Amino acid sequence: MSKEKKKIQKEKPLEKMTAKELRELALSLGEIVGVHGMDKEELIVAIKKVKGIPLEVKKSGSATSVRELKKKILALKDKKVEASQEKNRKASDIIRRRINRLKKMTRKAA
Repeated sequence: MSKEKKKIQKEKPLEKMTAKELRELALSLGEIVGVHGMDKEELIVAIKKVKGIPLEVKKSGSATSVRELKKKILALKDKKVEASQEKNRKASDIIRRRINRLKKMTRKAA
């Protein structure tokens, strides 16, 4: 019994745990489905919901996730290809700048 109590007391905060540790914890809880397909942030949110820990709001300016930003980048790349096929240089440059801006946002959000 004493080893279990020490283990519970020494448990690291969720944000300090690795993704592998978070997956093991989520699997041990048993209420979370799709653990292996989640990234670290998704695991933390799911574990906090199961344990009843209130979610903290990020202070960063962007509330969008990296996945959402990458979806936007892919959509813009398709538009850029269309603009270059139409030989619309101005539209292609505008879209290129938007893509670069979104890439910078993904680096900040990560």
